[in-house]
Amino acid sequence: MLHETEHVLRGLVAHPSVSADSNVALIEHMANRLEDAGARVEILRDATGTKANLWGTIGPEIPGGVLLSGHSDVVPVADQDWSTDPWALAERGDLLLGRGTCDMKGFIAAAIAMAPGFAATHLRRPVHFCFTHDEEVGCLGAQALVPLLRDREVLPSVAIVGEPTEMRIIEGHKGCCEYTARFHGLEGHGSHPDRGVNAVVYAVRYVTRLMELAEELKQRAPRDSRFDPPWTTVNVGKLAGGVAHNVIPGRAEVEWEMRPVQYGDADFVKEALAAYVANELLPAMRAVSPRADITVETIGEVVGLEPMEDNMARALVAQLTGGNSADVVPFGTEAGLFQELGMSVVVCGPGSIAQAHKPDEYVSRPQLTECLTMLEGLRRNLAS
Repeated sequence: MLHETEHVLRGLVAHPSVSADSNVALIEHMANRLEDAGARVEILRDATGTKANLWGTIGPEIPGGVLLSGHSDVVPVADQDWSTDPWALAERGDLLLGRGTCDMKGFIAAAIAMAPGFAATHLRRPVHFCFTHDEEVGCLGAQALVPLLRDREVLPSVAIVGEPTEMRIIEGHKGCCEYTARFHGLEGHGSHPDRGVNAVVYAVRYVTRLMELAEELKQRAPRDSRFDPPWTTVNVGKLAGGVAHNVIPGRAEVEWEMRPVQYGDADFVKEALAAYVANELLPAMRAVSPRADITVETIGEVVGLEPMEDNMARALVAQLTGGNSADVVPFGTEAGLFQELGMSVVVCGPGSIAQAHKPDEYVSRPQLTECLTMLEGLRRNLAS
């Protein structure tokens, strides 16, 4: 089965499904593999037709099944120093290199490779496959899928999200909120800065306030927080603006994210920033140019995965893997969205998050073997 998984993974890596591009070719490729194995498959396209989610089922059309979930998109390879072709699976001992091998096409390949085994088994409960688009840029595919699933009578009761955890059981993670703030100022000659509204300067002031709030969040960390770090974090991923040394920039943009450990932290940051913009930044900008403005676009606000005392997914995966403990992680996944639908959810998949998003990304054969062992145990469980 490992050989078949590597074969499937080779085909997945060969589809450069960077979030900025269409993932339809990859989704259709995976749909064909699942349909050939005997799955009932739906391809759910977005309004543009260039993005799609996949939902597949093997087994009876009844509630109470198990969902195997993964995202199809990967991060870019631009400006990364790869020693191999990132879009061709390469071997280095027991390591399989390629963009997405770890995050998270390795898990998807294992699930697809196991599909014929699920189909050949008389399952008393169904197994579902969910492969989404644009997880890396705000879980957009999963957010679009949730309303559609909410209206269905047949839903899984358990979800396993196969993000790379080194096959450890993860029962909780922080939320992830992503925003883009755009600053519209007034261009001018650099020799008269007071006659213009320097959008970059106001963007820097915005970021400075954001970093002050980041420090305040450390004091708000729950005493019993299991996360590392234990507080809500803020990260500024991009600040762009300006065209030349001697031009007052009229446009600037800040891309930032927040990973809340508790719901109130997100409101705390957003309300403080809104007050700062309304009371300080905008009045100063509009004193020079009434048309100056600051707009904030919400890219995505994805809930975290809340640890549950009675978690069927945790109990099931512990039985399948032999794991006797569950942990929490600071990175986000789509798991919280499935939890909102009433499913018991854990995150458990092959590979390490330390390899994700890096050049020469890899997943190891031993990790894939552990994942296949879990899925084979799931097959037997669903048949009993």
